[in-house]
Amino acid sequence: MSVVLLSGASLALAGWIYDAGQRFAGFHQGASEQEIAGMREHIAKLELDLESARKVANASESRLRIESTSLEQLSLQIRTLEEENTRLKSDLATFENLAGGQAGNSGIAISRLQILPVGGGQYRYRLLVAQTGDKKDKEFNGMVQLVATVQRGKETAMMQFPAAGDPAASQYQVSFRYFRRLEGTFKVAAEARIQRVEARLIQDGVVRASQSVAL
Repeated sequence: MSVVLLSGASLALAGWIYDAGQRFAGFHQGASEQEIAGMREHIAKLELDLESARKVANASESRLRIESTSLEQLSLQIRTLEEENTRLKSDLATFENLAGGQAGNSGIAISRLQILPVGGGQYRYRLLVAQTGDKKDKEFNGMVQLVATVQRGKETAMMQFPAAGDPAASQYQVSFRYFRRLEGTFKVAAEARIQRVEARLIQDGVVRASQSVAL
């Protein structure tokens, strides 16, 4: 019964996490202050559920020892909740900083840039973009551009995504009012090594914000 109850709680939390992700990704529009306040409340609830789950696991360990599958499922649910708790806390800190106006003079910011190797020369990028201050009442319409420093043998070159004339350039177009989480992929030669990637937000041909990360 405890496992069933915990599963229900996990599904409910997963539903909220999915919905929150949609709101922050720009699928729903709303005041950033309200989203942050709601996030704080759900993190507090998540921590209570985590504590409850740990107690269930400790109390049920001896009883479930024979049912190894049930115990493994319970442990997996706890790990999932802990991972989501950590991610939400990190997101909250970022959103609070951005909402507090830490976006430079342009009122636009890039944060949490990640470049993750997928294999075969393909990389996945993830980043958060935001508008603050007076800018957040106007929708940003522009594009995200990636500039990679790539080493291939003894040669080093700069590669831009999207490249000029790239038929997939529309995938780099972006619009948002408050916050948005962006994610996509790009590819270089399999034998090449990326040293650094700079992400830029461009509007009307002008770089409004940028962030770089070394690999």
